[in-house]
Amino acid sequence: MTDSQPTICILGGGFGGLYTALRLSQLPWEAHKPLIYLVDQNDHFLFSPLLYELVTGELQSWEIAPPYSELLANTDVRFLQSAVQQIDVQQQQVTLSDQSLSYDRLVLALGGETPLQQVPGSAEYALPFRTVKDAYRLEERLRALETSTASKIRVAVVGAGPSGVELACKLADRLGDRGRIRLIERNTQILKSAPEFNQASAQKALEKRQIWIDLDTSVQSLSEKEMTLRYKEQVDTLPVDLVLWTVGTAIAQPIQALPLPHNELGQLATEPTLQVQHSPHTFALGDLADYRDSQGKPTPKTAQVAIQQADCVGWNIWASLTQRPLLPFHYTHLGEMLTLGEDTAALSGLGVQLDGPLAFMARRMIYLYRMPTLEHQLKVGVNWMFKPLVAALSANR
Repeated sequence: MTDSQPTICILGGGFGGLYTALRLSQLPWEAHKPLIYLVDQNDHFLFSPLLYELVTGELQSWEIAPPYSELLANTDVRFLQSAVQQIDVQQQQVTLSDQSLSYDRLVLALGGETPLQQVPGSAEYALPFRTVKDAYRLEERLRALETSTASKIRVAVVGAGPSGVELACKLADRLGDRGRIRLIERNTQILKSAPEFNQASAQKALEKRQIWIDLDTSVQSLSEKEMTLRYKEQVDTLPVDLVLWTVGTAIAQPIQALPLPHNELGQLATEPTLQVQHSPHTFALGDLADYRDSQGKPTPKTAQVAIQQADCVGWNIWASLTQRPLLPFHYTHLGEMLTLGEDTAALSGLGVQLDGPLAFMARRMIYLYRMPTLEHQLKVGVNWMFKPLVAALSANR
């Protein structure tokens, strides 16, 4: 390592990027403490597994989307709100929308985007559900529909993976008797890769809410008030007021443009240490990383994987700058959780299977523990403790 202060540039402030920055800020750097930059185009982090609670008003945006200025206040990490335009791994330089940064180590954690060009009309008429802005746009559309004179509000959710199932249940609980929710899945089952217990719990929750499930069905086209579906050889056009799109992940263009090994999805191939192949000073994690375990299987693109990868990347960057050996990443599967409407969930993992209100409480406590800083955990935890009391006092006035 040189005598000059090394620079670490982290692109993307999701679970992978933010938790890497926090890990790096906690490590013993001795005499050569680095400059650590965290870059994101938003001013806030998003605890995405709890985004669905905004639909029903169970949580507020400050609880799940705290600003980076608050989360990084007690660290030496410098936050830059900017968009990534170009990455030059040969010159070790990143071009942002307002400046350029040179780096000694680069962390790629830009996550993914929901592709909306998959069928005619989807870009114009379907809403993604991945960010706080998406949740706000959905809120506007729902309020307009709820204040209309229509007796029914017809909503289609495309994709019956975890995001689609969770969103459908929340929408059904919010809209109540007026809601007509349709869940559309091109495969022959919901939650294809989920544990059987979670699949069964989700199926019960969907049936209880009278959500129509279209399996082995694909969307052919969308218009402002209609959608065309194909089931085997049958094509139907149905009326619809709102379409939510939860299918697919697109890799950001600056990542796709890198002259490094990619897979067919555009993800970067990594070494066991999460270094990008052919670029040892570059680390990749989360949605954009094609990491394979010792059996050659890809890891799921979930928050728990990104958090575990962030711990490994933070350690390996520290090791690479302090002349220590790097460690391979090993993923430990801790289970899967789903929210299935208001005050209910399903949980399966580590020998435990729960659903209903008990699973809801367990899920909340686990996610509270996983929030990025102790200060935010305490702030949110106190609010959750006293919220029922405040609601009861308000109801008795």
